[in-house]
Amino acid sequence: MMGKAAPAVLTLLLISALGTQGKALARSAIELRCQCIGTHSRFIHPKFIQNVNLIPSGPHCKNVEVIATLKDGREVCLEPTASWVKLIVKAILDK
Repeated sequence: MMGKAAPAVLTLLLISALGTQGKALARSAIELRCQCIGTHSRFIHPKFIQNVNLIPSGPHCKNVEVIATLKDGREVCLEPTASWVKLIVKAILDK
């Protein structure tokens, strides 16, 4: 009986893993990896942006990361080389 149950349980776990969507985990104070796997370069109007977090490159990640928290709660990694992102970051740093 145990010989048939183990493969069945493993199959169910694999199927459930395929159906889940990835979610960003809460960041701790010390991260040892990049936060952004991909970036969004299309324009997002500033009225939809609640907060912007600028993470400089360092030993944890070679890339500068710009993470915007939208007013609906989603976090979006922005392309730091996009001209509109540069303008938003400059405006925030000038404040």
